[in-house]
Formats: sequence, C-alpha cells, structure tokens
Amino acid sequence: MPAEPSAPTSGGRTPTVIRVLVLATFVVILNETIMINAIPRLMADLAVTERSAQWVSTAFMLTMAAVIPTTGWFLQRVSTRQAYAVAMGVFLVGTALSAVAPSFAVLLLGRIIQAGGTAVMMPLLMTTLMTVVHEHDRGRVMGNVTLAISVAPAMGPVISGLVLQVGSWRWLFVLVLPITGVVTWLGLRQLENVGEPQMGAIDWASVLLAAFGFGGLVFGLSRFESDNLTSPALIVAAGVALIAGFVLRQLRMQRTGNPLLDLRVLRAGTYTKALVLMSVAFMTMLGSMILLPLYLQNLRELSPLATGMLVMPGGFAMGLLGPTVGRLFDRFGGRWLVIPGSIGIAAALAGFTQISMSMPYWQLIALHIVLMVSLAATFTPVFTLGLGALPQHLYSHGSSMLGTLQQVAAAFGTALVVTVMSARSTTLVDGGADPVSADLDGMRLAFFVSAALALVVIAMAVLLPSRATAPEEADEPDTTPVELVKS
Repeated sequence: MPAEPSAPTSGGRTPTVIRVLVLATFVVILNETIMINAIPRLMADLAVTERSAQWVSTAFMLTMAAVIPTTGWFLQRVSTRQAYAVAMGVFLVGTALSAVAPSFAVLLLGRIIQAGGTAVMMPLLMTTLMTVVHEHDRGRVMGNVTLAISVAPAMGPVISGLVLQVGSWRWLFVLVLPITGVVTWLGLRQLENVGEPQMGAIDWASVLLAAFGFGGLVFGLSRFESDNLTSPALIVAAGVALIAGFVLRQLRMQRTGNPLLDLRVLRAGTYTKALVLMSVAFMTMLGSMILLPLYLQNLRELSPLATGMLVMPGGFAMGLLGPTVGRLFDRFGGRWLVIPGSIGIAAALAGFTQISMSMPYWQLIALHIVLMVSLAATFTPVFTLGLGALPQHLYSHGSSMLGTLQQVAAAFGTALVVTVMSARSTTLVDGGADPVSADLDGMRLAFFVSAALALVVIAMAVLLPSRATAPEEADEPDTTPVELVKS
C-alpha cells in the first residue's frame, strides 16, 4: 500500500536517495574520460591504429547521445530502484566485459554497454533531485551534484595516468568493478522509490530516429578534420534530418500524451535560455579539455600523468566550490552568480589565447582554475533555474534534453577546436612556417574561437532571471502527487 503523499524535503539535509545517486553518478561519469591516456597502450596491446583506438572514447560519447533521449520516457515508466538497478547493472556488465576483452572489438562493445548504463544515471539523478528537494534547498543540493559531474571527468585522466604508470590498461576496469559493486549494493539497500511509474507503450520509430539522429550527429562531428570536411558534413546533415523527423514525430505524439521526449519543455523560456547557455558553456569547457592536453603533451612535452596533475587543481576547485555556489544561489538567486561566472569563462579563454612555449606553468594553472571556478558559478544556478522552470511531470524530459545536448555540445566543441587548430596549422606549414610555431598559432586561434563563443554565454546569462517559478501542472493528464514509497 503506498505511503501518504509527501512534499519535497527541506531543512538543510541532503536526502539519502540523492547522496546515493551522486556517488553512483560520480563512479560512472569517471569512466567517460578514464581511457584518454590509455590510447598508446591500446595501440600496442591490441594492434590497432590511433584513429581506431580513439573509438573507446568516441563510442562512449556516441552511445550517450543515442540513449539519453529515451531516458525521459524510461524514467516515467519504471520505479527509482528499477532505473538504478538497470543503470548500474548494465554498467557493471560493460565494465567486466572491458576488463577481460580479448580483442579491440570486444573492448569497444564493453565501452558501449558501459555508456548505456551511464546515460540513465545523470537524468535519474536530476529528475529525482528536482522531485524530492524543496525549491529553497535545490541550489545547495545541486552544488553537491556539481561536485560529482565536474570532478569526475577531471579525475579520469589523473587516475588513468597513475594506474598506467604501474599496470595494464585492464586495471582501469578491474579497479572500478568492486567500487561499482559496493555502490550498487548500497544503493539498492537504501534507495526509496520516488513517485509512481506511469503506463505507456514505447514508440520504436521515435527510438530509432533519436538513436540514428543524435548518434549520427555526434559521429559526424567527431570525424571532422581540416583535410576531411565533406563526408563528415554529409553525416551531420543526415543526422540533422533524422533529428528533424524525430522532432516532428514528438510534436505529433504530444497530442496523444505519450511522446518519447516531450518538447513542451521548450515552452518554458527560462529553461530554453538555460539550455542554450549550458550547451555553449559545455562546448567551451570540452574544447579547452581537448586543447590543453594537446598543448602540454605535444608542444611542452609533458607526460600524461604530469598533464593530469597540472589540470587537477582546476577540477578540484570547480567541484569543491559547487556546494558553496549552491548555498549562495539559494540565498541570493542566480543572476549575480551566472553573470560574473560567464564573464570569467570568457576572460579565462581569452587568457589562453596568449599561450607560448615559455608561458609559466603557474599561469596556466591559474587560468584553468579561473575557468573551472567560473563554470562552477555558472552550471549550478543554470541547471537549477532551468529545471526549476518546468512543471514536475516534465522533469525527466527536461533532464533528458539537457543530457542529450551536453553530448552534442561536447562533440561540436571538440570538432570545432580541432578543425580550427588543424586548418590554421596546416595553412601556416604550407606557407613555410615552423611546425611547432604553426601548431601553437593554431591552438591560439582555437582558444580565440572558444572565447568568442563565450560571449553567447554572457548574453544568455543577462537574460536569465534570479529565480524560476514552475507553471501549474495544467498540461499533465495525471496529477498524482509525488510519493516516497518504502523499498
């Protein structure tokens, strides 16, 4: 028998369900970047080319982009415990398969399965947070979420660098297995179901359109190079066409009340502005995450471990500041955090346009910390404002769209900076310039493009309100209140 309806919790304590989901999300997101330093080892051990080896990261991102659009529907049809069990169970299977992979094809399959589990965790965390945490506490709790989603990607290359110093790439998965197993066990013991699952059949045509559309878009963007533009552009165009078909189908299905991804989230102006701001900011962040290691390893000749240690302070600063930013948001609202944060993003990226072969490392660390702290001051309020502007029955769809566009923005940001850098460098080398100087100039131009994009972040920040108020649940056919059901 279900428990009595319960309002979102308030009072300064983070609900146990959120603590468990944050821990699990940290573990699974860590794996998105943990293979970056392992590319040379994979090339030697599994006899593959560098381009093929890069697929251990590309396939992960592709799968995330293809699966996340379906999570809005999925999270409304299963209980919290069921969603958690599926996500962590799938992730465990993928991790175990990757650890024992006898060939590169099996390793790639393991990474794809891992990504399928990871794709569910982030929307599950966001949806549950918005449902069980009171509006006045959301900033503080979202700050703890920032700790997971920002420190985890930053720690991936550092942890992999340490492990690869003493062991095989397989240990990157072997060490994660028991940690994931314990986190899964703890979660299933302590998680409570939030809300009631809804009935409804899945539209497989929408699933295929989303998978091939968003997956194709990310794949095409990942293939861009300065000397190879035509075929990736055609793949991107095909992906965009399939996404357009997906959008039209969702608009038609909204009239029956059963879309795979409910596009009514875009009716909320604050959510849409937050979506644009987050996407562009994520694009600039991922661009810098690609450019800095290339600069430090290829031009300054640092080891992968040294590179990871150099960028680690920025990741830690971003994560540790997250809870403080959340508390400030709860007290003062979003504008006075997001506007300075967006300006800090543009300023830090502008500073990186001055990189040289003799730039002191302390300056690089300082610029990176400014960038990460500015992103922390931006992401926590933007996530909270955007999702807070939605009615409760659209939380899962809003989280799903945010996650999808994060993956698309990551792919676009990576493709943009690599293409700009390569094109500039190739042009200068063809003109007789020194290759090192040409590469350095190409990186400066790529950072300049990222800094220019950050102006869009500033413009969106100015348009955001300090607080977001969700509309009434007028569009929801079933207004059953949120319930916390004992496991």
